[in-house]
Amino acid sequence: MYRYWTGSSWSASITNNPMQAPPGGGFGAPPRPTGQPQWNPNQNRRSQNRWWLIVGAVVLALAVLVWFAVRNLGGALGTNPSTGSNPTQNVCPKQVTSTETPVAPPADGRVHGGALSYPRLGSPWSAPTEENRVPFGRDVLVQTVTIEPNYKANSSWVASVLVGELVAGDGFFSPQQGSEIVVKCIMGVFYDDAEVVRADKVNKATKVDGKDAWLVETHLAFDIPNLKAKGELAIILIVATKAESSSIFYASIPDNADPQLVSDARSAMADLRVEA
Repeated sequence: MYRYWTGSSWSASITNNPMQAPPGGGFGAPPRPTGQPQWNPNQNRRSQNRWWLIVGAVVLALAVLVWFAVRNLGGALGTNPSTGSNPTQNVCPKQVTSTETPVAPPADGRVHGGALSYPRLGSPWSAPTEENRVPFGRDVLVQTVTIEPNYKANSSWVASVLVGELVAGDGFFSPQQGSEIVVKCIMGVFYDDAEVVRADKVNKATKVDGKDAWLVETHLAFDIPNLKAKGELAIILIVATKAESSSIFYASIPDNADPQLVSDARSAMADLRVEA
């Protein structure tokens, strides 16, 4: 019996004819172990594709989570809702509901709201009435002068002077920060969906009866259907009257109002008093 020489070793195949050609499959290629997996290039590609699919799914899931987080933060990150030109009206509160029994103001010829008071303005100003639209406002009293009556159904455009308390839950950090919040909210509440352009004339710290305060005087420009006035002076004075709350003096005088009304508003502000 004869074995074939492969050039490096003797084959496992044997023959009794040394002239016979070696069997197919090469010179003594050793048999593969039973059950040993065969290498398949397509299998490697399938494995790589599976990993890419997993990575893609993870990235997509993270993107969805980030989108929802930003959407829910909305405004904290500067993303504004699309309803109306003044989106602040959707996030700023209306007047704060009080469970306290209101105390009748003293009959001293002054208008009292929150911890502030000013000398009551005479004609053409109205008698003091309650105002429930001031953001964060409570115990708010206002005097008004009608400038454009019934410019739309059941609505008149007025000049106004008011005082009241501001309650903001955890409280404003300072009169300055409070003034910025309130100004933005007022622009949303009092001007409906009209675009309002703000141009500050005064924005500074001040004192009222020894209390820290912040004064903003700004001109607000707008174009409201059926309204002749295209702008007005707004005066916002925030006074730190208590540890847990502040008080506000606010005046708005339309551009087409009698200039004397501006003088009246400034006189009331100059005579503000912090009540105990």
